[in-house]
Amino acid sequence: MLFLQLPLLAVLLPGGDSEEAIQEPISFQLIQISSFANQTWAQNQGSGWLDELQTHSWESELGSIIFLHTWSKGNFSDEELMDLELLFRVYFIGFIREVQDHASALKLEYPFTLQVSLGCELHSRETPKSFFHVAYQGSDFLSFQNMSWVPSPEGGSRAQNVCNLINQYQGIQETVHGLIRNTCPRFVLGLLDAGKMYLQRQEKPEAWLSSGPSPGPGRLLLVCHVSGFYPKSVWTMWMQGEQEQHGTQRGDVLPNADGTWYLRVTLDVAAGEVPGLSCRVKHSSLGGQDIILYW
Repeated sequence: MLFLQLPLLAVLLPGGDSEEAIQEPISFQLIQISSFANQTWAQNQGSGWLDELQTHSWESELGSIIFLHTWSKGNFSDEELMDLELLFRVYFIGFIREVQDHASALKLEYPFTLQVSLGCELHSRETPKSFFHVAYQGSDFLSFQNMSWVPSPEGGSRAQNVCNLINQYQGIQETVHGLIRNTCPRFVLGLLDAGKMYLQRQEKPEAWLSSGPSPGPGRLLLVCHVSGFYPKSVWTMWMQGEQEQHGTQRGDVLPNADGTWYLRVTLDVAAGEVPGLSCRVKHSSLGGQDIILYW
């Protein structure tokens, strides 16, 4: 049934009415950060992400899922969500206990942090891909592949010993396999459907110019700010007439608190070359009417 549903991604993905918009897969991942100070103190943090948008968090004290958007439950029933919540509650408690019980034998040195990323990746024309990665102190440690746990090269003998231990538990392997290969893709499709009005919205950017610190004598740093746009994809370039200025430096696209995005684009230029320069912004929300700001 899942494979019959995958073509729906063409219309559920943001901007899904165009061929270009659905080339990139969309992913959902759960991120776990477990910090172990000593044999008696540990803390779990959990969150859920649809691509770069956080959709869920984990309330450690109550052992419950926090749904960050009205559509974050997707199309799962309350019963299914309660089952998942119970699964995660038992998992987090057992994870802390098992790690503390075996930390000495596995040569895990306090204090240490374990990071877990698990989930799935969907594309309208491909079989869903699943993943489960574990990092120790920020370095790749092990992963789940083909129904078994596999050590990462960076993990050395310590990772191999952990895999030898947990590969004994077939029930855990079956649960993980079902979660990332079956439950996750089905949940993503439900999220995309329930949240399509939010995910497919168009927010127009605002743009303004400023100057940055002088790069040197007789030179200027021109700064073009673009903010408040959604979806994330945006094209911004310093121009001289219709000629792109290849010295344009693009920063990272950063999130705003309201779920929109911000971009900073700069150009280091001689003061005498400034006349006629402009910053041009292209975005899907503008309907082909580019923003052009002249210095």
